[in-house]
Formats: sequence, structure tokens, C-alpha cells
Amino acid sequence: MTKNKSDRNFDSIAAKFQQNIYQTSKGRLRQLVLQRDLSECAALAQPTRVLDVGAGQGQLALWLASLGHQVLLTDLSSEMLAMAEQQAKEQGLLPQINIQHIGLAELVSQNNQYPVVLCHAVLEWLADAEQAITQLWQLLTPGGTLSLMFYNVDAKRFSNIVYGNFNYVLRDLAYKKKVSLSPQHPLNPLDVLGWCQTQGFELLSKTGVRCFHDYLRDRSEQETEFDKLLEVELRYNRVEPYASLGRYQHLLLKKPL
Repeated sequence: MTKNKSDRNFDSIAAKFQQNIYQTSKGRLRQLVLQRDLSECAALAQPTRVLDVGAGQGQLALWLASLGHQVLLTDLSSEMLAMAEQQAKEQGLLPQINIQHIGLAELVSQNNQYPVVLCHAVLEWLADAEQAITQLWQLLTPGGTLSLMFYNVDAKRFSNIVYGNFNYVLRDLAYKKKVSLSPQHPLNPLDVLGWCQTQGFELLSKTGVRCFHDYLRDRSEQETEFDKLLEVELRYNRVEPYASLGRYQHLLLKKPL
């Protein structure tokens, strides 16, 4: 996780994230959708250097390392990084992984650039998401690719209407009390795309992540019918209107030469 003056650090709830997010059907589905998208990314067709910003416990970074890429895995949570390092050790991937306890602004100050930068589920926790787009641009080599995934406010609103949480929606999604695992600043996809295009990025692709999973009436189907649910997600999560209903939006963006 990257840091500004009021950005979120997950040291106190790293274990809760592992249990309630990463090891659930929604975490598995998210991982598999991102793996599909990145497998089709031309910038990753050959081993290259990858920066994973706010990588948390490093599931995607470890997967990329297993494919031969050299990955710099960064986060502000030392507990998250310790979990990532343990997994890298168990999988024999330490030679492919460089783990650093560092935030986005500090990364920019190092004046290093990378052919591929990942920034997944980070923007919605930042005090200034728009500034982060500029910082990510600075971290990319010309011609480089940014994999950007963020929490979609439209999907959050839609799901709460489906669940019948009308008062919450009419309060403009404002909680009286913060929920520890709930992102603080869900983002408008049009705003994010506008920031990226203003910065100079070219949009390569857009995918919805969890376009159907979160709206199932029978929640048991998330586990018992997972393979079919994954097949449906992968078939339709780049097709409108479903893509825009994804709980997360995944954009692949190119920094022109």
C-alpha cells in the first residue's frame, strides 16, 4: 500500500485480509481474472522487470516471478511483506523477488523506471488518487504498460441497491462507522480514465472484475459453482454492460514512446 498523509496501512489487519479476502472465492476470482488479463499482455510476453506497487501479500507478484520475471514487490505494511517473503521462500522464488518496505512517493524519488508497473486495489485507499496516476506515469519507461485495478463506486452503489440498502445509498454510501476492510474512497471509473488520459496514457483494455460474483442471490454458489462462475466471468467481463458492473475495474494502459 502506498502512502500519503492519510493513506491506509494494513499492519493491524494483515491476517484478516488473508482470511477474509485472499482465501475466499472473491479473492481467488480476482486473482484468476488478473492472471488471464496479464497473460495476454504483450509487455509480459518475455521475462522483464516488474514493479508491483502496494502488492500486499504478493500473490500476483509471486505468480509473475514464477514465470521468470524479476519483480520488485513493495508495500507500506511490514506484516504483509513478511507474509509475501515467507511465500516466496516456500516457493523458491526469492532470487526473482526484491521486497521493499516503501511507498509510492519514495519509489518516484529513486528515479527508476520499469517496463511494467502493477497497481491493484491501491487507489481507493489513497488520500489523492489523481496524484498517484502522475506518480505511476513517472515510474514507467516510455512504451511501458500500467496494470491498474481500482474499486468501482458504481458497482458498490448498484450492489447495495440490489441488497436493499436504500438508506445507505441515499446517504451517498457514507458509513457512520468505518468498516476496516472496506475501501475508504471508491472511485468513479470515468474520473480515473479521465486522469489517465489527461496524463497521456493510452487505454489498451478494460475488464470488469467480479461482474457477477457479488450479485448472486445464493451466496453458496460462489463456492459450489465456482468453476462455472469463473467461466461466466471470463466470458463476459469485457463485454458491456457487464464490464462496468465489476466490483473492480482493471485497466491496461500504455505510456507512449
